[in-house]
Amino acid sequence: MQFVFETFLEQLSESVDETDFREAMARAAAALDLLTFAYLSLPPRPSGKPRLISNYPPPWTAHYLNNGYQRVDPVITRAQCGGCPFRWGPEHSRNSKFEQQLFEEAAEFGIRWGLTIPIVDRRGCVAAMTFAAAQPNPAFLSVAERYEQALQFMATCFHIFARRKLSAGRIVNGVPLTPREYECLQWASRGKSASDIGCILGIKRRTAAFHLDNARKKLDVRTLMQAVAQFSASKNFSS
Repeated sequence: MQFVFETFLEQLSESVDETDFREAMARAAAALDLLTFAYLSLPPRPSGKPRLISNYPPPWTAHYLNNGYQRVDPVITRAQCGGCPFRWGPEHSRNSKFEQQLFEEAAEFGIRWGLTIPIVDRRGCVAAMTFAAAQPNPAFLSVAERYEQALQFMATCFHIFARRKLSAGRIVNGVPLTPREYECLQWASRGKSASDIGCILGIKRRTAAFHLDNARKKLDVRTLMQAVAQFSASKNFSS
């Protein structure tokens, strides 16, 4: 478990986009025989969009978000109250025919049982991490019981890293950058070369150079040093 957790934290620290975060959690969950997961972060305002990072079947996640199911999903409603992790499945009572329909639709995609971990952070942000299965097989139930506390801690770490890295503005001198452009420029501001950045981020040198050049062009400057200067000035101003 220690190796799984250490690897998970390393991947989270290196993640810059939703794909990275999805792969980090999927790998850690699979190591514990939990094959499907979904992280749903609710927006601070009702008009905002939720963030869903999951390896559920894409047709289901698209259907779920397009229909605004996060507003009526009883699992999410319960998670909004915080508290301890809880299990759910067909044997639990449903409050309405619509909720029953929601669960039946999810079951068509192999999502019938689950362990959901409520997350309510100190900023008041609400999220939920769910590990799901098609059937309550002994392995799933054993892992859910044995590693419940560890999964709760992993879910919290995932939430904090995702909130910090995906929600923070990637703005330099009023110009929006992609997560990779921003991170490469951030490392360049610390004196790292494209080769260094490639090693740090696990990408090729030319890929790091590509992102740095894109950032330079977006900032409308001639040299990387000028782009780095704008980045540093922007950070000093915001702090």
